[in-house]
Amino acid sequence: MINDLQPNKVEPPDPDSTQPDPRRWIAFATTLAAGFVDLLDVTIVNVAVPTIQEDLGAGYAQIEWIIAAYVLAFAAILITGGRLGDLYGRKRIFMVGMVFFTVASAACGLSSDPTMLIASRFLQGLAAGLMVPQILAILRESFPERERAKAIAVYSAVCGSATAVGLALGALLVEWDLFGLGWRPIFLVNIPIGIITLITAWLWMKESRSVAAPRLDLVGVALVTAAVLLLTYPLTEGRRLGWPAWTIAMVGASAVALVVLIGYERRRQRIDGSPLIDLRLFRSRPFTLGLVSWLLFWICFGGFFLVWTLLMQVGLGWSPLHAGLTSLFFAVATGIGASVSAGVLAPEFGRRVLLVGGLLTGTGFLGYGALVQHYDQATTSWQMMIPLVLIGIGFGFVVAPTIDLVLGQVPTHAGGAASGLLNTGQQLGIALGVALVGIVFFTQLDHDSGRGADEAVGRVRPELAAAGLPGPAQTAIADGFRACVRDRSAQVDPTEEPEACRGSAVADPAVTRALTEAGEHANAINFANTFRYTLWYGAGIMLLLSFGFLALPRDAKLVREGLDIDGATTELT
Repeated sequence: MINDLQPNKVEPPDPDSTQPDPRRWIAFATTLAAGFVDLLDVTIVNVAVPTIQEDLGAGYAQIEWIIAAYVLAFAAILITGGRLGDLYGRKRIFMVGMVFFTVASAACGLSSDPTMLIASRFLQGLAAGLMVPQILAILRESFPERERAKAIAVYSAVCGSATAVGLALGALLVEWDLFGLGWRPIFLVNIPIGIITLITAWLWMKESRSVAAPRLDLVGVALVTAAVLLLTYPLTEGRRLGWPAWTIAMVGASAVALVVLIGYERRRQRIDGSPLIDLRLFRSRPFTLGLVSWLLFWICFGGFFLVWTLLMQVGLGWSPLHAGLTSLFFAVATGIGASVSAGVLAPEFGRRVLLVGGLLTGTGFLGYGALVQHYDQATTSWQMMIPLVLIGIGFGFVVAPTIDLVLGQVPTHAGGAASGLLNTGQQLGIALGVALVGIVFFTQLDHDSGRGADEAVGRVRPELAAAGLPGPAQTAIADGFRACVRDRSAQVDPTEEPEACRGSAVADPAVTRALTEAGEHANAINFANTFRYTLWYGAGIMLLLSFGFLALPRDAKLVREGLDIDGATTELT
């Protein structure tokens, strides 16, 4: 996937100049399945979060790591994985990655505690980082130019909807409780897919590699990994630990690691021309702003998928199946948006499709937040349909054509390196989104907890009076209830019962029932309001990245001409 930018590099023969491989569509279907399960595993965990917590006794910070470990490992090794494909063969590295991905998926499904699941998810992400970078490179090698755009449009549409399908599929697998395995089939389902993919790849995928691939930049690999982990670890753990000084120091150290990486990569480019990241790509202002917008987009959605699931299952008390079926509105809209944008709109309207997609998504966020705050506990799936369709179509409009439109701003021979950076930006964005939303969402939930508590106390007072309790007893129960709601909102783990909620029991079953219902109502109010507050940030990010996409040239299409990094006119794809 990662191609060196040196002008003297020898590439395999252009597929357009030779007879197209008759097995190319079977090989394409194989890579499509691999790309689908990769993106599926990014979100399929979200809907199973409450079930995993209950079964493994995981804390909320551990749940964040179960989600983030995969994308962090993926982001850290993605560029290296592409370079390994150049060196040792893309088919070979693809198959190695798929073998380890399948084994790691089995380990995830067999995990007996949160630590084992986190470690298995990390290994799963590393395996995906070897496998996925080969997909676009194999696609580019297999198809002549006249078919390439069609293949990329199909790939973009399928992968664009995979993230959303993960929520629905995860819900179904959890609800079905296959063989009494609970949440585990969300990982075990990858085993048969992995075996079939390996067989078809062995039989029908052709090998390709760079004839004169550069040496692997191990120092660059170490610096990239350090910069990513030094940033994301304290963001994920900081709130749980109370933000000790070392978490702030780690964030600063990540910036230092980034500066050192830039200096080292420039030096390596001058000395032997084989850097892990070729910084000349950033001389293209449209590519740089497009990459930043792409990163912001995935930061936004990495956080959205997590808080959306928490709202439905923890805030509104829905079952995994109810939440998963509701997500089908988003999934179907995403598939439609991705297909139409990549196949029809983007070739004709270019960057305007991305602008419309960002604005649609931002509008959907605002509408969704306002809707849930208005109806709180009474919110229904059907009421969510319109904002979810808007968000889904906008998501599809951006996801499907962005890679092609942004890659159109760099020369052909730099396409592999540029696509590696875009894929890394996607995975890093998801990881950062999960970490950052944990800070924003739960800080606001704690800060605004009195809203739900006060309203719920007003609802329970008549029940206390009807039970014949004396005034002082009513006041004591109401005060204890209010403290319970506030402390629950302040918990690092939103499902953990705080000490204030373990007070003296009330003898009257009617009062107990009224307090339970009032607590659920207060929880729904607080989650709904915090959800709206968080989506304000999401809408702001969407507005910002929409203007970032405007940095692309007015005539940017999926295939266009532009300037080489060194200034020469080059055909860009």
